[in-house]
Amino acid sequence: QVQLVESGGGLVQAGGSLRLSCAGYGRSFSTTAMAWFRQAPGKEREFVAAISWSGGTTSYADSVKGRFTISRDNAKNTVYLQMNSLKPEDTAVYSCAADPVPPRILRTNEYVVWGQGTQVTVSS
Repeated sequence: QVQLVESGGGLVQAGGSLRLSCAGYGRSFSTTAMAWFRQAPGKEREFVAAISWSGGTTSYADSVKGRFTISRDNAKNTVYLQMNSLKPEDTAVYSCAADPVPPRILRTNEYVVWGQGTQVTVSS
């Protein structure tokens, strides 16, 4: 079964850090761009960061630029999101996605494969 599984979420104080992981199962994701999105209660899902298949190109939402870093390890079929200087407004369910249509970095929802998400809660 092809799936993405996120981990690493939790409760952290403002100013703290978390590292999210997104592991792929059932096939290799090494040739596809991947991305992180988040959805806060009562809000639309929003783009956070994306990375090309090689890791050579990245894209970030303005709200996280300079605080979050996306990376990938194709040998482990895993994408990461390092989140530093966390703020209460970063509280959300974070989901990873793969197989954008068209096949390039996208800041919109047109990805085929999605994970279930991991909760990140930042207390003030």
